[in-house]
Amino acid sequence: MSTRGPMIRVRRSRVHGKGVFATRRIRKGTRIVEYLGERVSHAESDRRYEGHDVNDNHTFLFIVDRGIVIDAGVNGNEARFINHSCDGNCESVIEKRRVFIEAIRTIEPGEELSYDYQIGRDADDPANVDEIYCCLCGSAQCRGTMLWPAKRPAKRKRKTKSNKRKSGKRRGR
Repeated sequence: MSTRGPMIRVRRSRVHGKGVFATRRIRKGTRIVEYLGERVSHAESDRRYEGHDVNDNHTFLFIVDRGIVIDAGVNGNEARFINHSCDGNCESVIEKRRVFIEAIRTIEPGEELSYDYQIGRDADDPANVDEIYCCLCGSAQCRGTMLWPAKRPAKRKRKTKSNKRKSGKRRGR
């Protein structure tokens, strides 16, 4: 940490609830903060939030990999208040099972930090999942949702003799 004081400060956000704001210029490529919290299994994170209102998109969970989820609701730091934006000025970087937030462009003092959450879609999502996770970023590139991919994938048609598809590459997630 620099002798100039902290780079960021948590305060009220116009986007949603609390947000994280630059207290000074943060140059592109700067590692700003680590996303901290209790490291738990997916099963434990599911257990903790099984009674959570499905219509509430507020979460401090960050999926690191197939085995680890960071629950910033327990021992979390200011990184948990960085809001989503479809055109963020930061990105999350996972390195050795740790999550860091880094600047992808220069951020000016007073500017709110944000990154694209890219919350994955699940087969058992409720029909109104896009409303629940609607995006409030207001950027010109806003896709209207914090979910990724932006649109719910179309249901695949079953293969029949009259409906055979050509083989080819399948797009990965």
